[in-house]
Amino acid sequence: MGSQLAGTGKRVTAGQWPVVFCAVFAALSTASANAQDLSELPSQLLEKVEAARQACSDFENGEFALELGAVHRVDLDGDIQRDWVLDESGFACSTAVSLYCGTGGCMSHFLIGDRMFSLLNQGWDMANIGPFRVLLADVHGSQCDGINPTPCVAASVWDADELVWRSTGAEWE
Repeated sequence: MGSQLAGTGKRVTAGQWPVVFCAVFAALSTASANAQDLSELPSQLLEKVEAARQACSDFENGEFALELGAVHRVDLDGDIQRDWVLDESGFACSTAVSLYCGTGGCMSHFLIGDRMFSLLNQGWDMANIGPFRVLLADVHGSQCDGINPTPCVAASVWDADELVWRSTGAEWE
């Protein structure tokens, strides 16, 4: 026989309580972490969030939400310091489903120090190749002389001397 989970009308057995506790703790931790991420967001990225919030409000008085996963802390340049990434794929507007993203993907804003660069992409990840941290971005197929569903990936490395991302189109034979 189990106890009733408050407000749900469901019974929870003794063996399920650790799972329920972990789920509640994770939900509370996520909510506070998400709020903390926004409060610590650098001004360049906060401006992007505020512009998105205003665009949503301007479109039929929509309500803006910054969803889980919109803010990332990751080492982009290989200096072992966590940089900032803001993914507009984590932006939501109650009155416009596609306000921030389209067939080309969504904008991601990459902030290293005080330098911000934005890239339209359909997803991204980081990899280590030799001595380099490499940003791999799934981009629109038109960047590979195709159409949207054409597979296309851009690889970029951070040039710490020039403070720019470096990429190339490989010459395949």
